[in-house]
Amino acid sequence: MAQCLRGKSAAAAGEAALRAAAPWQRTASASYHHTIQAVPRETAGPRAAARERRHGRIPAVLLSLAGTGPGDGVAHRKLLTADRKQLAEMLKQSPYFLSTPVRLQVRAGERSTAVVHSGTVLPIKVHRDETTGNILNLVMVQADEGTMLKVNLPIEFKGEDACSGLKKGGFLQKIRTSLVYLCPAEHIPPKIVVDLTNLDVGDRVLMHDIPVHPSLKLLSKNETMPVCKILVSKPVE
Repeated sequence: MAQCLRGKSAAAAGEAALRAAAPWQRTASASYHHTIQAVPRETAGPRAAARERRHGRIPAVLLSLAGTGPGDGVAHRKLLTADRKQLAEMLKQSPYFLSTPVRLQVRAGERSTAVVHSGTVLPIKVHRDETTGNILNLVMVQADEGTMLKVNLPIEFKGEDACSGLKKGGFLQKIRTSLVYLCPAEHIPPKIVVDLTNLDVGDRVLMHDIPVHPSLKLLSKNETMPVCKILVSKPVE
């Protein structure tokens, strides 16, 4: 009987601790990696930011555009605080964090369950400490449907194992690692894929050769610039 009571007591204590935990610490794992949990932040500046970091939180800023286009300027800046552990886990799980729209939930306070703001955002900048690599702050932009955003999309090269030019001993020269597109928020791809399968020695892939959603507009002064080439051999350094 004593063991049973102790077991019930421990379970009750565990449930109480779970209820007392911050919302991001009790969120289901499925949404944990797809929804940034944040709370409002009233003060800005280096001292306030350092205080947030000491308590395991990351200062964040949410930008809202004045219109639907990237040239419309910023209409509003909302100061927020995100949980450091959750943000670090999201960065670990998503190699394309800065090109993937995610959900944002802003609660009234750290222990509150009341949601004061929610929507889709695009993380556009993560500042890290150059020495330790620790996350210092996060910048996001509101990514409502229909909003046009300028996004730096990383390039992923695939098909190297099947590339005929590389099988002949050629060398893949990667000239660009990313391209900038103007994208509707609802059609932002996490990456741009370049297929090397059918390339032979001497072939190249130009910027405008890469297939993307028709709503995306490549932002480049010269769309005929190559993103990669198959050279006869590796260039001499």
